[in-house]
Amino acid sequence: MILNQIIKNKSNYKTDVHSEKPLRSFVKSISWRVIGTLDTVLISWLITGTLTMAFAIGSIEMLTKMVLYFFHERLWNTIKWGK
Repeated sequence: MILNQIIKNKSNYKTDVHSEKPLRSFVKSISWRVIGTLDTVLISWLITGTLTMAFAIGSIEMLTKMVLYFFHERLWNTIKWGK
C-alpha cells in the first residue's frame, strides 16, 4: 500500500506546488520516527531499567507510528484548509 504510492508513475502524479510527493512524506516519516523512537527508548529504559526491554518497546513503536504518520501526512496533504 505504501510502496504503491511511492512507486506511482510520475506521469500520473499531479504537480501541485502546495502538495508533497509520497516519497517526501515517507522520508519525513522515517526521520521523525528515528527521533521519536530514541525518545521512547530513553523513557522506556528509565522506567524499566532494562535496556533490552527499552529497545523492544522502541522497535515496535517505531514501526507502528511510522506507518500511522505516513498516512496522517497523506491525509493532511489532501486538506486544502490553511494552504
